[in-house]
Amino acid sequence: MGFKSFALGIIYRVIVLVALVFLGVSIFIRDNSYMMGIVFLFAIAFQTYNLIQYGNTTNRKITKFLESIRFADFSSSFTKDSSLGKSFKEMNMSFNEVIEAFRKTRAEKEEQMLFLQIMIQHINTGIISFDHTGRIGVINGAAKQLLQIPQFKDINDLGKLSKEFLVKILHLKPGGSFAIKINSELHLNVQSASFKMGGNRWTLISFQNIKSELQKNELQAWQNLTKVLRHEIMNSMTPIASLANSLGIILEEDVEETSEALVIEKDSYLDLKEGLTTIEKRSSGLIHFVNAYRDYTNIPQPELRTFSVKLLFDNIGVLLKEDLASEGICLQCEILPIELELTADQDLIQMILINLVKNAKEALSKSERKEILMKAGLNNHSYPFIQIIDFGEGIVPEALERIFVPFYTTKKTGSGIGLAISRQIMNLHKGNLQVQSIPNEKTIFTLNFG
Repeated sequence: MGFKSFALGIIYRVIVLVALVFLGVSIFIRDNSYMMGIVFLFAIAFQTYNLIQYGNTTNRKITKFLESIRFADFSSSFTKDSSLGKSFKEMNMSFNEVIEAFRKTRAEKEEQMLFLQIMIQHINTGIISFDHTGRIGVINGAAKQLLQIPQFKDINDLGKLSKEFLVKILHLKPGGSFAIKINSELHLNVQSASFKMGGNRWTLISFQNIKSELQKNELQAWQNLTKVLRHEIMNSMTPIASLANSLGIILEEDVEETSEALVIEKDSYLDLKEGLTTIEKRSSGLIHFVNAYRDYTNIPQPELRTFSVKLLFDNIGVLLKEDLASEGICLQCEILPIELELTADQDLIQMILINLVKNAKEALSKSERKEILMKAGLNNHSYPFIQIIDFGEGIVPEALERIFVPFYTTKKTGSGIGLAISRQIMNLHKGNLQVQSIPNEKTIFTLNFG
């Protein structure tokens, strides 16, 4: 029997159930017939069961809906049966819309996953993921081609290629990186990341063979060095060769031979003396350049110790006090927190700061604000930094990118080696040296540690 309303269906069944109970009790009392009582009891039980089943229609549909979501079975469909009323029709339609939305979402995720897998397999960077047990999750074609490890199913299989490589991978922190040379053909740059999936912690490592890039950079470095060496040597040797030739002509043409000695005119003698003096100066300059190059290539490894930044600043203030006072320059110090400490080679860091303060002093020669600020503190990542700030002539943008190049200088005097050595010292400390400058306003050199 079809009803247009679920509520009417409930009311009908309740009325039938009440009528059966009333009729059964009446007949039992009137006729005192146990047989009719049993018949009516069965009828009442059946009607009660029918009422319960009818009332559970909603529960069955909701259960089916939730199980479809639980087991990701989005092939289910809820019929638009109108026999139970408008409210059930709307519920069926809502269930179907939700199932369709889930179906589309899963299809989109599957497409994205497929795209991601294709992309991972086609990039030139090696990709490997592994869980806390070492089990390999994802490994792309580039990784297999670079590593050439047969039956690569566990991260510990990296030990077949290089035990050092395996140890570094296992001890690499998320976000960390390192470079390692495994053999003559494999020089890897490795980076790490971590993520959680399915309740397990996974590690993702990416790596590239940077051998060709290193060879390219090495070749370019040698070419640049050759240009510098050739330029400096030719600047010294060309005038020396020219002067030597001129002095030879003077000796050949202006020296007269007598029976007792060789006689030379005074002017020619003075020319000879001047030429030899010039040769001596140029030779000394060439020797100085060679010594500067030797200093640049022989920086010792830092001896790391923890020391107070305040003590470091005090030492520099004492060392440069007279030199700065003679130019009317005030050296200000700012340390926050005041108890800040560094773990570094104090002598090498002091050498950098002295060089930077002296450069700042020269930059203030034409400035009205003769002040140098030495500032130390912690950056946003809680790593220490030191800054040397001056308010002098500054550095033009064209020179900013070149001032750290060995032997490049914007000064009339100077070897152009100080900043290059300073940056190399900071690199040995696993830090860096950076510069910011606004011409005729201020210049900031920053030593970043950590």
